Amino acid sequence: MKRILLTTVATIALGYGASAQAQTTIELQRFFGACEAEYGNVTDVSAAVGECGIITALVNKFEADNPDIDVNITTVEWPGYDQLNAQLASGAAPDVVSMHYSAISDYQSRGLIEPIDEVLAAQGVSPESFTDAGRNGVTKEGQLFGLPFDNWTMLFHVNLNLMKEAGLVNADGTPILPKSGEELIAQGKQFTEKTGKPYLIQIMANETASYARILYTLLQQQNSDFFADPMSIKLNTPEAIAAVELMKATKDEGISTTGLDYAAAVSGFANGEGGIAVNGTWLIGDYVAQSEKEGTALSNGYTVYPVPQLFAGQDSTYADGHSWVMPKKDRSPEQIDAVGKLFKFLAENDFQWARTGHLPAAKAVFDMAEFKALPHRDNIAKIAETGRSLPAEVQRQFPIQDIIGEEIGAAVNGDKSIEEALTSAESRVNELLEDL
Repeated sequence: MKRILLTTVATIALGYGASAQAQTTIELQRFFGACEAEYGNVTDVSAAVGECGIITALVNKFEADNPDIDVNITTVEWPGYDQLNAQLASGAAPDVVSMHYSAISDYQSRGLIEPIDEVLAAQGVSPESFTDAGRNGVTKEGQLFGLPFDNWTMLFHVNLNLMKEAGLVNADGTPILPKSGEELIAQGKQFTEKTGKPYLIQIMANETASYARILYTLLQQQNSDFFADPMSIKLNTPEAIAAVELMKATKDEGISTTGLDYAAAVSGFANGEGGIAVNGTWLIGDYVAQSEKEGTALSNGYTVYPVPQLFAGQDSTYADGHSWVMPKKDRSPEQIDAVGKLFKFLAENDFQWARTGHLPAAKAVFDMAEFKALPHRDNIAKIAETGRSLPAEVQRQFPIQDIIGEEIGAAVNGDKSIEEALTSAESRVNELLEDL
């Protein structure tokens, strides 16, 4: 009996060992925040809200559907590229990393990320299944270097309750939004006079991205081809001066918040501290949830629109997107297959991610009744046509964004003249590009 028992135990142990060996582990590194306490065990993706909640639930669901695959997640502070650079330098890169379209050129041009065409093809995922904007965002030299996940841009998030108080609502209940820079300032003054609150909630402290994104939008609206040469930017121009003058006027005329960092600006709008939050698509889901709760500042009074066309050239807004890339490293065939299955799962569940407010990268989502029924999507649908990125050939887009944001922030806050800031930004960016 003892021998039989030992043999049985040994058999069980061998079976367990075989099972453990069959488990495939992949390392996934992402931004989008941490929310394990709330969503760490959630596999019902429809019950999740916001970027962090939805991506956490999506990965949980993928693991539940694929018990032979273990996804180890590392969450990094946005945007996470300093950490990724260190990992690549030390040979300890993850298998999958979240990456903005605008950052892909930096890594692709140095051979630091893998093309994924064959990985997707093995799972039956066709590049044609993605939108032009999504596919173009990850395509370099004719190959896909990332799984497109969305397109995003800055928006006007509107507190209709305060806009009504300010007399800035049409008869049909829609907000009256400016059609020029002059109207922006005039409506801002009217709003502030009527409500005692700032018209705009803007991120102006500890910030570079917002300044740069709004500048890009206002330059595009003036048909400024400021990156006609991908290796040289032109910012000391009448168009750039006009854009920064308008950005500065929102502060000087007292119609905007000042001194708010990102977190304070997000919560400030939710708490009714201003009329229009200038922030991204990713907040739509959270603000919709707030508007559906009684007793909040946004109760039955939230809507959202693209940044209005404030210059006569063209209706345009700067847009980027999120993707999933494979850093260069050795992987087993099983790990490559696991990554491919994860990519297929994320593409097939792009509707769930679109609930954040981001525009889908999977074409099929736009035809889904569930997507069409999401709040306010009609208001922002035109971004699929008006959204424009920097030229794909422009490298170092994140460092460029930081440089421009620093200089424009200095001009808006009065630490430099506009001309001085633009001249400095142009010089610093071109010096950066010359060193490539």
